[in-house]
Amino acid sequence: MAKKKMIVGCSPLTATIFAGTLLSDGRKWSANRQDVTDTAVGAVAQHLVHKQEALEFEMGGKKYRMEVTELK
Repeated sequence: MAKKKMIVGCSPLTATIFAGTLLSDGRKWSANRQDVTDTAVGAVAQHLVHKQEALEFEMGGKKYRMEVTELK
């Protein structure tokens, strides 16, 4: 049996970030999905701090920039 590919995605309804596998139709989450919102956001923040850079991307025809700023 082939190992299913792990997918990470954000729910457009709840803004919850899930990790898990999809059903065979490739569109619906299987029962093993887990809420990884806090872990995922923290990992991205750590990545940006470590790399000392911002992340720029486009989504829905709009441009965005993510960066982490140290608070004193």
